[in-house]
Amino acid sequence: MLLHGFCLEKNGVSAIVESMKIIFPGKIINTLFFTVVILLISTANVYSEQPNTKMVLVQAVMCESIENYQPLNPAVAFSISQGEIFCFSNFDPVLKKTYILHKWFKKDKLVFTMKLTLSPPKWSSFSRIQIREADKGPWRVEIWDADDTRLRTLRFSMVD
Repeated sequence: MLLHGFCLEKNGVSAIVESMKIIFPGKIINTLFFTVVILLISTANVYSEQPNTKMVLVQAVMCESIENYQPLNPAVAFSISQGEIFCFSNFDPVLKKTYILHKWFKKDKLVFTMKLTLSPPKWSSFSRIQIREADKGPWRVEIWDADDTRLRTLRFSMVD
């Protein structure tokens, strides 16, 4: 189909090639033009046959709560008196049903992993943890995709 489209445009393009022959006589213009056209056709076929299958992480925050599918009071330090905190992640687009992982670490020790499903066309998800006095200190949440690629690391602290 692309080759057919190329043939329809050939007459318009050949006028440009003919003009270039006047400026640059010889076969080099025909060869160069042919090479460029072949490269363009090959690139177009690659892109049309391999659609983007990745989802895009557009927002990731730690927050105090979630309301109407939105994070409230994003922060990097949370009081133990808060009782719980949330990791919110927003993806747009999501081209096919897949999953992500929220991996929660206290210092460098994995505390728990939450598997969250994402569905097209876009999706927001969150995980949460209840916090206690013993949870003071540095934390992080790593967000991973189904291909085992780390998408983002969110660092935060639990304080008095």
